[in-house]
Amino acid sequence: MIKSDIVYPNGLPFISVHLLCLGAFWTGVTIPDLILCLGLYYLRMFGVTAGYHRYFSHRSFKTSRVGQFLLGWWAQLSLQQGILWWARWHRHHHAHSDRPDDVHSPRHHGMWYAHVGWIFDRSHDPQDEDLKHVKDLSRYPELVWLNENKYLPGLLLGLAIWLAFGWSGLIVGFAWSTVLCWHGTFTINSLSHGFGRERYYTGDDSRNNWLLASVVTIGEGWHNNHHHFPVSTRQGFKKWEIDFTYYGLKALAWTGVVWQLNEPPAKVFSNTTTASRYQIERAATELTDAKNLASRSAQRACHLLL
Repeated sequence: MIKSDIVYPNGLPFISVHLLCLGAFWTGVTIPDLILCLGLYYLRMFGVTAGYHRYFSHRSFKTSRVGQFLLGWWAQLSLQQGILWWARWHRHHHAHSDRPDDVHSPRHHGMWYAHVGWIFDRSHDPQDEDLKHVKDLSRYPELVWLNENKYLPGLLLGLAIWLAFGWSGLIVGFAWSTVLCWHGTFTINSLSHGFGRERYYTGDDSRNNWLLASVVTIGEGWHNNHHHFPVSTRQGFKKWEIDFTYYGLKALAWTGVVWQLNEPPAKVFSNTTTASRYQIERAATELTDAKNLASRSAQRACHLLL
């Protein structure tokens, strides 16, 4: 079971960056600052979606050893911990999705804890990381080094932004985009497990949400699709389901930087995949709960009529 043992000192860097954003009252905000913020947001969000998620967590495409290091560096520009930590907990999420042990399930732990609180729980401390769940990644010493120096890429980016654009660039461009990228990513843990459309029965609360997919997370909001077939590089299964992360990876594939992008097989599109034991058990539980609820409602109605 998850312990809600929030360690607030571990959240000080997180809180500090939020407070740094208020420095815009001192520096002012210009159109170039806002353009820089928007550019850095999507640059870093692509590192999260293509790097942290589709490559390191799910290995949904292939790249070279140099390519995976650069992709890891790109992902850590977002300042969302190290690549091994991120992949370890995301794989845990899929193994226990919306069950009591899921570290970010709104169903069991509430929206706030699912959105951000779980990150600061003592039991999820990166210093105590168990790498047995990411053996395929931890066998590369350069990835272990990058994971241990989790803030280095992001801090160097911040320094470069400050040198090139000054204080307003640092605060509006860098700090604002950092906070927006954090919460944009967190919406997949929270909002995408409760708000949207369920196309496939996955045995959890994952939902497709076009706004989160097309605007906020450049493709990750097709979350029910993703839980239906997690190893697909493409998460927008329909032609109209915009997935900018997939388009970017397709462009990289044309240059030979990445290859073997996984596509969903026909049985996934037709929804004829075999249900897991957990999905069957959860469906039975939901049917039983619905039957009991209907029975209680009928009894109350009879009581009122009498």
